[in-house]
Amino acid sequence: MAYDIRLVKLVNGELVIGKFDAEADAYKDVAALQTIPTQQGVQMMLMPYGYPFEQGFDGVIERKHVIYEYKSFPDDLKTKYMEACSNLTLSTGGLGGVGGLGLGKPGMGGKVSDLSSLLKK
Repeated sequence: MAYDIRLVKLVNGELVIGKFDAEADAYKDVAALQTIPTQQGVQMMLMPYGYPFEQGFDGVIERKHVIYEYKSFPDDLKTKYMEACSNLTLSTGGLGGVGGLGLGKPGMGGKVSDLSSLLKK
């Protein structure tokens, strides 16, 4: 199933990414996109919108709370979001062997903490 994943800015200034549901006119499974300044520049982190009280990506935000919708954003961010929501590691190229899929390696899926490489393109 293909999802309509969108990056939006809320009226309160927060950046969130989520699966758009046209029927409900809302974003589901939303994640907050946080920027963290470091010595090397800026890193980005995805976390459930309800964090720290909610650990899962289960939040819903109605479209009426959106002030801006990005027309395009890096596909890598969509991939990282899907990995975080599903706790799976998604392949972006050829099979690359079983190890390339993150199988059999503890802690390989879904924990996204560094998206800074996306900003350097």
